[in-house]
Formats: sequence, C-alpha cells, structure tokens
Amino acid sequence: MTAVQAPSAAIFDALGHGPADRRLAILRAIGAGGSISQAARSVGVSYKAAWQALDTLTNLAGVPLVERAVGGAGGGGARLTPAAHELLAAAQALQAARAQLAGQLQPDAGAHAATALRLAVQTSMRNQWPCRVQALHASGPLVRVLLRGHAEGAAAFELWARVTRESCELLGLRAGLSVQALCKATAVRVLPARQAAGAAQSNCWPGRATRVARGALGDEVAVQVGGVQAVGFAPPASGLRAGSRVLLEVDESAVALMLGTA
Repeated sequence: MTAVQAPSAAIFDALGHGPADRRLAILRAIGAGGSISQAARSVGVSYKAAWQALDTLTNLAGVPLVERAVGGAGGGGARLTPAAHELLAAAQALQAARAQLAGQLQPDAGAHAATALRLAVQTSMRNQWPCRVQALHASGPLVRVLLRGHAEGAAAFELWARVTRESCELLGLRAGLSVQALCKATAVRVLPARQAAGAAQSNCWPGRATRVARGALGDEVAVQVGGVQAVGFAPPASGLRAGSRVLLEVDESAVALMLGTA
C-alpha cells in the first residue's frame, strides 16, 4: 500500500470550515477545466470573486496554488500546483472525517455539535454571535447584510454587516442562511444611555453593563444586550459600573461574517 504524505500545517490553515466552501470549489474547477473564468462560471461567482478566493487561499497556504499555462491551442490557461492538489486531498479527507463524526452523534446532539464546531475556530474577536441572514441590500461594490441573532429563548438582536460583493458571492449569503457575526471588542463603543441623542442610526443597542474593568486607555465593559453577551470599550474614567444602562455602537464594516453550522 502506498503511503500518503501528511499535509503541511499551512495546508490545513487554508482549509475552509465546511464541505461547500466555494473557494475550494473554484480550485477544483480550475483543476478540471484549466481556466479561472470557466471555474468562476461553473461555481456561480464573478471572475473577480474567483480571483479573491485564489488570493485568500494562497495567502493562507503560503505557497502558490495556481500557475499560468501559456501557449497551446486554447492560448493558455491555468493549472494547479502540487500544493493545490495536496490542499484538495486534505479537504476531501477532512470532509470525510466530519461526515463520520456526524454519523456517530446522537440525534439530539445537533445543537451541541454545532457549538463545538464553532469553538474549533480560534480568533481574537471576543464578540461572536450566531445569527441568520434576514436580507441583502446591494449598492455598487458593497452589500449591506441584515442579521438577526437566533440564540434560543432570546429577544431579537439585529445588526448590520457591510461586505464586498465578492465576499457575499463566495459565502453564498442569502436570506435564512446561518452565519456567525464576529467583532473585536475594541471596535465596540460603549456610551452612557443618556447619550442616546447622538447615537448612530444602525448597530446601536441599549443594554445593561454586567462587568467593568477600568484602564488608562479605556474602560472595558461587558454588556447584556438583546439576549447575547457583548464586550466593548468606554472612554477612560467613564464612571460606568455594573448595572449601568448603556448604549453599544459598532460600525457595520467592523462586523465580519463566518459561515455557521446550524
């Protein structure tokens, strides 16, 4: 039996979080057809989005994944590098392992399994909110995405994210899709509730502080808002304390989206 070489750590870093990752689908289509434009059409994304996907995968893998093929009857095209084939083989193995794990879970363990998969993604972003896409509003090269938190038994928690059209295509965003909204704590502004008159029109939520840690560069404030926990920062010496009514603000462009598992 031929031994299979273990994929490098960089190859695992480049893998997506689900079997339907369109970035990997684009890579497979390039391998099958030898054309980036043809791959974009077959996956159902724009040529620009296909290049964005390749750039992202290449950055994560740390090695070239596609090389130009010049000459020939068709005037040249694109072909996968050995590293790209290694990446696709690792993705297939990972998909099989996920399927095997899902088959071993009890029927009532679905929600807990989804949470475990979310925990497998390590990031410095402390605000992580499970949401569902409610609506998409395209404007030029950008798309505004309306999201609603779907924590069980929680009050409605709506927020907006602003992404590029290419990111929207690659994630396959649509109404009803489960995603995870991510936001750095340092991007969340916490204000006393009395300052509501000057609050932003979107992504502004009332809440109540549950913890406050004071610091010279800003006061870190944990807040219960709309059925979820959030962490943000108020100016130094804000005077806020546990129990204070506050407002949270975050710019739409500071909200990142990750495909969910529910």
